[in-house]
Amino acid sequence: MPATRSVCVFCGSRDGSRQEHATAAQALGRLIAAEGWRLVYGAGDVGLMGAVAEAAQAAGGKAIGVVPVHLMGREKARERLDTMIVTENMHERKKVMFMNSDVIVVMPGGAGSLDEFFEVLTWRQIGLHEKPIFLLNIGGFWDPLVGLIDHVIAEGFAEPSLAGFTAVVPDVPTLAERLRAALG
Repeated sequence: MPATRSVCVFCGSRDGSRQEHATAAQALGRLIAAEGWRLVYGAGDVGLMGAVAEAAQAAGGKAIGVVPVHLMGREKARERLDTMIVTENMHERKKVMFMNSDVIVVMPGGAGSLDEFFEVLTWRQIGLHEKPIFLLNIGGFWDPLVGLIDHVIAEGFAEPSLAGFTAVVPDVPTLAERLRAALG
């Protein structure tokens, strides 16, 4: 029997100001469960993190949560996880999430989500991995980020290949097609 494929989801510990983000998080959670994949995420029971985990588990999916000890109270670590991993710091959290996943999906979020994205993007740029990275660009949320990456390339601070390390997808149905292709 083949090993379970895992989808790392980096996303906000807040809901954001648009309902479409929470709706997408719920749809992504249901998709992960329906496909028999495992969710790897930041262990929170709040914001988009909570929405994706709740939807995945409600649909019968498995979830691994990874939380640094100093955020256990702030992000209200989800108690009903299949696996909970507590790390010493944020860097270790990102590494553990990354190491336990086959693909990375970055949903809307704040500074933490940006940090997570840039870390895995940098690891890809310097040849440490070839895992697919998807930006779930709900309502154009990541358009400014995509523009920034294009700007960095245009200004000569990165090779044009940097833009190709991330696939920008507009919605969960499109992401579903891309994940199925990536995960076999």
